[in-house]
Amino acid sequence: METPTVRRWRLPPRTPGRWAAAGAALAVLVGGGAWAAAADDGSPTVRREDRTLRMDGVPIDTSYFHAGGSGKRPAVLIGHGFGGSKNDVRAQAEKLAADGYAVLTWSARGFGGSGGEISLNDPDHEVKDVSRLIDWLAERPEVQLDEEGDPRVGLTGASYGGAVSLLAAGHDERVDAVAPAITYWNLADALFPDGVFKKLWAGIFISTGGGCERFEKRLCAMYERVAVSGKPDAEAVKLLTERSPSAVADRITVPSLLLQGQSDSLFPLGHADAMQKAISANGAPVSVDWIAGGHDGGDDETGRIQSRVNAWFDRYLKEDTGAGTGPAFHVSRTGGVDSTDGAALLRGASGDAYPGLRGGGRDIAVDGGTKTFRNPAGAAPPAISAVPGVGGGLGRLSSLGVGLSLDFPGQSARFESAPLDTAVRVTGTPTVKVNVTADGGRDAVLFGKVYDVAPDGGQQVLPHQLVAPHRITPDRQGRPIELALPAVDHEFDAGHRMRLVFSATDLGYASPAEPATYTVTADGPLTVPTAPAVTTAAAALPWWTWGLPAAALVIAAALLLTARRRTAAPAPDPELTDVPLRITGLSKKYAKSVDRYAVRELSFRVERGQVLGLLGPNGAGKTTTLRMLMGLISPDEGEIRVFGQAVRPGAPVLSRVGAFVEGAGFLPHLSGRANLDLYWQATGRPAEDAHIDEALEIAGLGDALARAVRTYSQGMRQRLAIAQAMLGLPDLLILDEPTNGLDPPQIREMRDVMIRYAAGGRTVIVSSHLLSEVEQSCTHLVVMDRGRLVQAGPVAEITGSGDMILVTTAEEVSEPLAEKVAALPGIGSAVRTEDGRGLLVRLDGATTARLVAGLVRLDVPVTGVGPHRRLEDAFLTLISQGAA
Repeated sequence: METPTVRRWRLPPRTPGRWAAAGAALAVLVGGGAWAAAADDGSPTVRREDRTLRMDGVPIDTSYFHAGGSGKRPAVLIGHGFGGSKNDVRAQAEKLAADGYAVLTWSARGFGGSGGEISLNDPDHEVKDVSRLIDWLAERPEVQLDEEGDPRVGLTGASYGGAVSLLAAGHDERVDAVAPAITYWNLADALFPDGVFKKLWAGIFISTGGGCERFEKRLCAMYERVAVSGKPDAEAVKLLTERSPSAVADRITVPSLLLQGQSDSLFPLGHADAMQKAISANGAPVSVDWIAGGHDGGDDETGRIQSRVNAWFDRYLKEDTGAGTGPAFHVSRTGGVDSTDGAALLRGASGDAYPGLRGGGRDIAVDGGTKTFRNPAGAAPPAISAVPGVGGGLGRLSSLGVGLSLDFPGQSARFESAPLDTAVRVTGTPTVKVNVTADGGRDAVLFGKVYDVAPDGGQQVLPHQLVAPHRITPDRQGRPIELALPAVDHEFDAGHRMRLVFSATDLGYASPAEPATYTVTADGPLTVPTAPAVTTAAAALPWWTWGLPAAALVIAAALLLTARRRTAAPAPDPELTDVPLRITGLSKKYAKSVDRYAVRELSFRVERGQVLGLLGPNGAGKTTTLRMLMGLISPDEGEIRVFGQAVRPGAPVLSRVGAFVEGAGFLPHLSGRANLDLYWQATGRPAEDAHIDEALEIAGLGDALARAVRTYSQGMRQRLAIAQAMLGLPDLLILDEPTNGLDPPQIREMRDVMIRYAAGGRTVIVSSHLLSEVEQSCTHLVVMDRGRLVQAGPVAEITGSGDMILVTTAEEVSEPLAEKVAALPGIGSAVRTEDGRGLLVRLDGATTARLVAGLVRLDVPVTGVGPHRRLEDAFLTLISQGAA
């Protein structure tokens, strides 16, 4: 069989970096076995073969996964995180194998069933092991070869496994694509940022590896030397830099999907930024994705990320030109809170180009003057910002005002802005010019951060719990210097202030033990990046965000049937031109009734970007309201205005409204594509306004679009229906019970569709009986009962119960620990949840931030904090009050 022509994403030829071939480098198989597993969904049976391979006399434990069939297939190597083993990535390996890849996993030296010392991805040990694994793959009969000894191969992995993916790409020319996640570019920069020792994370590294004796002797000696002195030396920096991907920056020339965590004080976003710049400069395709989680916790978005990695390999290993690799830049943003468990909900934003960390800078003036503060003797007590394993889960809850941060009086300086006139979305690295001095000719070690301060000034949130350390040597003191602050994606609401703080200490870092006096003068504004192209409505809606089964049914003919029933409408209201919907005094009586109302005196307003949930029990008037909104029936009293235009049956403004309700019909003998074309032709609007390609991407029906609709399953019909509803990309989308008949994964996908659609600057109104889904997808609610408005407002305002907080934990909370929490100042009570892995805490004077700080001091393994009140509880309370 002839090997297909392959496009090699390489620079001009360089000296080959391969090591010895398989026969010389790879010793005899030590042991082996085979297992088979088949998924319940009918996917191919995946076989797993476990082997121990010897490399330079060191046993390396491996697992090889492949599905049946005689065809050649590309290979993927998956590395594991530090402290883990090959077993951690088994599920991902099985999924890739079922998707047509030959997959090899292994436990790195010093971990799992492998022997040897931990060398932190030394090119002569761990990285060379990867090259030998590629040699082994080249001998497998299932694996596709580009040439003899050169398999088509990609690498992926998180953290430690992500770094070895990049290093292998730089050392071995046979690597064809990489997808590293939450990893480092330069390990010295990660553990010694700007010359400041990240002592807490370094200690966690050593303990996770099993103790200093498990490491290569040079590394152990280096750690102990730096830990004692509290300051990295040149030898330590050189040692870690040599084992970092940055050391081979000019040799990484393959397509690279860079997945970096926002909640990550170990490997912050700046590492992915450096990767992107270097690899792009080599001419290779690069995409950057800022995920919600990271080493500090939070949502790791496993499903979305693995789907994106699979698509990346489909494109660059299988050479499937139809595989969508997603946008050049994606960022996951907190879009509310699930009050059932305190977890932050996500929505995404994307851009056609990576904006970097300083795109779209905006200057924010801060109060000036010179601030003087002290570094305390022994650097204690330290301020608190990043706390490994805790900060990420809490840092994403900024919409609740939850934050873990403590700065002690006299040990920090702060500079504050005026209240913001408009909301500001910061995406990247803020910077500021300052003049710093330390007495006695010492180094000044400062920790910079930017707080989001509420209008009352009493509550501040530190985005993602991140801080930027700086060592300012005497030669840089006494003159203006620019300092970079933590890279974040965070929205500062209008009326809030930005508070720039420089602290002399921080819990996660080593500060000088000698007492010193620092002075800091702000020598200019705080410059914040806004990445405007990422937040505009024109940002692409990529297939991997939409292209899974979505749920919906449409009545498209509604607008057509009423086209001749036009009546004179009131003049447009220019003040409402940009308001998607305003309903005022709306009433509708039941047919042949003089005093029974389906809807009575209903008024509410919807703004751009909102996902509004319309709730109410059966008979509340929801469907009648939606039918009036769509122009299907006329109200008896009141008015509906869409973008300032009065709604009447057949009103032209209804062309800006997309809607689907139960019972939509398609012509069964026509194909899915033909049904969409026919619908759009019937509207009489220009073909170029249909945006039909975007709608087809949303549908995700693939080849089924050419088949007759009568052959479609219910789920396929629903996907076609949502594509039909979104033809023309309407500014206002109305969904009536869109999740009826869907299974849980499809419901979750429908939720993502609504959130993403609104995030693009459009508006969604959804009526549903699934309160848990409404709570997770909607930003605002309108609750109706017996035709009347019961309550309207943001979800958090309606569900919030004020003083009752749910704290979720990684481990079971003991009764004595619960009693200690209850004894904290300002806490009324603390009761363990039924499963023991959480606490119900009633605040009695304390703020949520103070509660979190107290939990950290008590070593409570916090994973989430949120109000303890579900939408269901709030809904039933409102309805019962309305019935009283």
